[in-house]
Amino acid sequence: MSAVEVARVVEGAHRECWSTVLASVVRLTRDLDLAEDCTQDAFVRALRTWPDGIPDNPGGWLTTVARRLALDRLRRETTLRRKLPLLVEEPVEDEQPTDPLRLVFTCCHPALARDSQVALTLRLICGLTTREVAAVLLIGEATAAARITRAKKKIAAAGIPYRIPADHELAGRVDVVLTVVHLVYTAGHVAAGPELTRADLTGRAIELGRLLVRLMPDEPEPQALLGLLLMTEARGDARLSEDGELVLLADQDRSRWDPRMLAEGVSRATAALMRGHGRFALQAAVAGLHVTAPSWEKTDWRQVVRMYDAMLVSWPTPIVALNRAAAHSLVPGADLHEVLSELDTLGSEPALATYAYLPATRADVLTRLGRRAEAATAYEEAIHLTANEAERRFLTHRLQALTR
Repeated sequence: MSAVEVARVVEGAHRECWSTVLASVVRLTRDLDLAEDCTQDAFVRALRTWPDGIPDNPGGWLTTVARRLALDRLRRETTLRRKLPLLVEEPVEDEQPTDPLRLVFTCCHPALARDSQVALTLRLICGLTTREVAAVLLIGEATAAARITRAKKKIAAAGIPYRIPADHELAGRVDVVLTVVHLVYTAGHVAAGPELTRADLTGRAIELGRLLVRLMPDEPEPQALLGLLLMTEARGDARLSEDGELVLLADQDRSRWDPRMLAEGVSRATAALMRGHGRFALQAAVAGLHVTAPSWEKTDWRQVVRMYDAMLVSWPTPIVALNRAAAHSLVPGADLHEVLSELDTLGSEPALATYAYLPATRADVLTRLGRRAEAATAYEEAIHLTANEAERRFLTHRLQALTR
């Protein structure tokens, strides 16, 4: 097998197996930096070894090699017992399917700052480089590195355990884990850079969502999150035209949506809504209204707005308010001047200062009001703030249509 072919196989194994291999080594070493080094070395060895033949179980091969490398390092480390462990000493066992979830709960421990939780999850669970983490979070590389380093030091210094919390602890921990998993999916759904999506991030988020459902089968919010992700992912093939241009939901060919994935997503969202109305259940309800409508024009926009109204009660964030305003603008007979006033008020929210969807939504409403010059200015602002090239091209086309 050629070096190019091997590199392609190793890259695929990195996307599929990184978190599982790393989590297994963390369980052995209780040392995040050491585990990362050994996991990375295992992939490097695969590049050198696999030209002689790809193993039947690449993930198992990588895990075995990484753990052996870690054990060799530990045997040579004379100060090992003076190092701070990750608190809970557990016997080393064979690879466990819950290992990635243990690592997620470690990354999302409440002792860590929220921005550090996200950066560390992207680094450890998704295997992104520090530069890639920075690109996903739209921050500088030095800032991303500092967040990751601080989080690792906090884990060691605070003795944060490498384990899934006990049942009585889950209620207080699950929301932040669900939030970070959703952010990982969002980062992949509209990625920074030339590609619209990053399948490694969206796939990893869905995988973690399934693990959370298996961990808490009777809890509605993990079910709701998984349903939301599946309904969103099912539309993936229709988001780009044949020439690679962005296609909005309003213009998508619904026959290209994945029916099996949609059916599972709707089923999980419905089951979650029957047992609770948390914020992920409500988001899943909005997604369900979109995918079950026969067409964009026949979407029940009044019901969508009601879902966002309910969301604002328990989750009053500027982004939810922006989504509500966008939905409000599509209600038949809506007062677009009122919607524009809502959007202008949201313009003072610091959290939306660099959020491209705010000026993009304003541009759309201004265009429908016939205020073309103001709409063009709003589109220019959105283009400046957009990190994805497919979205930037789409917005540029909209701007050009206004100035013809």
